[in-house]
Amino acid sequence: MAAILHIETSTAICSVAVSNNGECVFERVDRNGPNHAVQLGVFVDEALSFVDSRLLPLDAVSVSGGPGSYTGLRIGVSMAKGICYGRSIPLIAIPTLELMAVPLLLGERIEEGALLCPMIDARRMEVYAAIYDRSLKPVREVEADVVEADTYLPWLERGKVCFFGNGAKKCKTVITHPNACFIDGIEPLAKWMMPLAERRLYNGQTEDVAYYTPFYLKDFVAKTPRKLL
Repeated sequence: MAAILHIETSTAICSVAVSNNGECVFERVDRNGPNHAVQLGVFVDEALSFVDSRLLPLDAVSVSGGPGSYTGLRIGVSMAKGICYGRSIPLIAIPTLELMAVPLLLGERIEEGALLCPMIDARRMEVYAAIYDRSLKPVREVEADVVEADTYLPWLERGKVCFFGNGAKKCKTVITHPNACFIDGIEPLAKWMMPLAERRLYNGQTEDVAYYTPFYLKDFVAKTPRKLL
């Protein structure tokens, strides 16, 4: 177990959390955004004061690595890098869509064999989405999708697919297959990064602080249609 500072800024929500020995011991969330440039520094300052006042040895910083808001991700990653440089601790990147599945697995009864499809809104009928099994093994990697009735048909024909995230709501009237289910209220929050960050830290899956860039910036800008950016 470890003490980790978590930063999540991939959507309009700004959140920061601290976990220690597998427990969330500090959390701040702002849902009035996008307001990351103002709130993130305040939240991080409060989190570091909390850590230092309790003499917790901060072992790492985890940051949501996208896909998501271009500006939000830049702000979050820049803050995370600054802390890692200043404290000489490792940086952990958590895929945003993967962390969105954590509260679903912890809080919902997901039937055996069901697939999970987190979605982030990309305007119009477009989303960033991936498909995972219940062990969070990717069944289909992250892609920018134009959502139509048959976009996810190959997986829906196999069995139940759970759609969730801020991109899923607008898809309800389009994806009407009987194996499609929609789950409301799932948000990418810093506290949900804890189990994923601990596992990556334990396995030595850390990033090069000098060269790391979010998944969205590195892999999506060059190949995503301009209307999605």
